[in-house]
Amino acid sequence: MNFLAHIYLSFDHPEITLGNFFADHIRGNKFDHFPPNVQNGIRLHREIDTFTDAHPIAKKSSKRLHKNYSHYSRVIVDIYYDHFLAKNWMDYSSVPLKQYVDSFYDLLEAHYDMLPLGTKRMMPYMVADNWLYNYSNLTGISRVLNGMNRRTQNRSKMNFAIIDLEKHYEAFESEFRVFFEELITFSRQKFDTLCEN
Repeated sequence: MNFLAHIYLSFDHPEITLGNFFADHIRGNKFDHFPPNVQNGIRLHREIDTFTDAHPIAKKSSKRLHKNYSHYSRVIVDIYYDHFLAKNWMDYSSVPLKQYVDSFYDLLEAHYDMLPLGTKRMMPYMVADNWLYNYSNLTGISRVLNGMNRRTQNRSKMNFAIIDLEKHYEAFESEFRVFFEELITFSRQKFDTLCEN
């Protein structure tokens, strides 16, 4: 899953949210210097990714793209799924998306010194272009895909994936909805277990 889903699946716990958000910028097991619940957020992030990669619905979405994008197809599906979460946000949260995202940016700012270097480098672009909020529209998703393509020196051709999204929009959205309900249940169980320890 991509950024918005990881934040949402932290269930409004500030420290777990931080770890779940920046876990991709942490290598291996080098995170014992963080507070315990930030560590739990990193662990939760990895559990979510493992569950997602193995799930037949996520695999089905990815397979639809594999011919054109090879191993990048999983990354593209993560971005698509964040789009559907943002677009249908009020089905999952009583807090309006803009308010939710602004609160998250405030959380990052308040804990800036804790953030890994990769997150610190990314943060100004994320906030300035309001990635999380703009996932809700196709223009925003197109910008994200273009940016990802640039980061692969145009090898991934991910900039064209907006066409695939539009072409198979209903299928991807339907798959997301079923998958995400299962992911919420899984993540809640893992969250509760981590918080007990």
